[in-house]
Amino acid sequence: MTELLSIILAAGEGTRMRSALPKVLHPVGGLPIIGHVAQAARDAGSSQIALVTGPKHEAIRAAVSAMQPDVVHFEQTEAKGTAHAAAMARDLFAKAQGYVAVVYGDHPRLRGENFRVVLDRLDAGLDVAILGFEPKDPTGYGRFITDGETLLAIREHKDATEEERGIGLCNACILAFRADVFRELIDKVDNNNVQNEYYLGDLVGLANKAGKKVGFGIAPEDDVIGVNDRSQLAHAEALFQEMRRDDFMKAGVTLKDPGSVWFSYDTEIAQDVTIEPNVVFGPGVRIESGAVIHAFSHIEGAHVGPNSSVGPFARLRPGANLAEGAKIGNFVEIKQAEIGKGAKVSHLSYIGDASIGSEVNIGAGVITVNYDGYNKHRTNVGDNAFIGSNSSLVAPLTIGTSALVGSGSVITEDVEADALALGRSRQVNKPGRAKEIFAAAKAKKQNKKGL
Repeated sequence: MTELLSIILAAGEGTRMRSALPKVLHPVGGLPIIGHVAQAARDAGSSQIALVTGPKHEAIRAAVSAMQPDVVHFEQTEAKGTAHAAAMARDLFAKAQGYVAVVYGDHPRLRGENFRVVLDRLDAGLDVAILGFEPKDPTGYGRFITDGETLLAIREHKDATEEERGIGLCNACILAFRADVFRELIDKVDNNNVQNEYYLGDLVGLANKAGKKVGFGIAPEDDVIGVNDRSQLAHAEALFQEMRRDDFMKAGVTLKDPGSVWFSYDTEIAQDVTIEPNVVFGPGVRIESGAVIHAFSHIEGAHVGPNSSVGPFARLRPGANLAEGAKIGNFVEIKQAEIGKGAKVSHLSYIGDASIGSEVNIGAGVITVNYDGYNKHRTNVGDNAFIGSNSSLVAPLTIGTSALVGSGSVITEDVEADALALGRSRQVNKPGRAKEIFAAAKAKKQNKKGL
């Protein structure tokens, strides 16, 4: 495969988002917009990725480096247009031997195959290939001026004539060049336009004047939508979710009410999993075959083993790891805990920083007391243990195999295997005392009314 340098442009301020968070860091499917673009570039075969950001975009640089550690950063100190921004990556494209693709960083639906549409045109002999699309409303987009399969120019909307504004084929978000052609032309772009900016699209006209072969490819509109405001962000999210739901159902996952289930970019679900309505998957979730996720559950950073059951109204937080056949019931929260094969945490419990063995029964209202105000501590429960309802397990703590904890206990010391542990005060009954208390309370209430 030909060497590919991808230059991602993310120097804009994104003011229409009206947010302290940079536009390209807003998530779609749990992944920042810029993360989708970087992954698409990588999937297209990019051997190098350059990221061009503005002077106050440390957060963008840090986020992309976390996702793509070998990305090379460049800064556009003054906002002078897209061609000026792309030129900031000179240290890389000056040495590039294959292709250079320049892509805008605010297109969360991009995939590697969108890059390949134009890269394949370069493979076929073109010097320049630009990705286009046909939007329902072309207002604001640069128009493709074509002659057959040749792209003659890209005319920005503000510079276009009324006749040119009637063109439906528009500039999308990927411009691909042979590296030598990009080097030859990038510094010839001028700012003789309404905005006084250096437009990347002007490279098309310059390439034609230089006798280069210039063409285009076309992508579906939904693949190349950009995000400039909250409405467009919501639209991108809706398209992403629709795609993921369809992908999962085609792969053998049952969605009882597809429109109410929300996925993340990295959600993994095996076939024959059933998902009931109103379930949300955050990042880092893997669900194995035969599991059932009941309604109104929230799962993030968790693994659900084969034939397990979760919910309804359950929350699995990062580090939750359910073995085969485990059951997590209603209003149960699991965090940083292993739940063994066939274990049951059926209702109203919190299990955090714990290892629960196989076939363990956790009664209603049981909590692991894992935090002392400064540090987290672990609770270990052996196989076949039974923890009675409304008990508190104060970590650090180990409860042995087949041990029994009586209901309502506060357990602060280790319990050996096969032992019965009781951690509660002895019950005392006082005959007639309840009647006296109720009578006194009633008299007090009547006295207040009399006043």
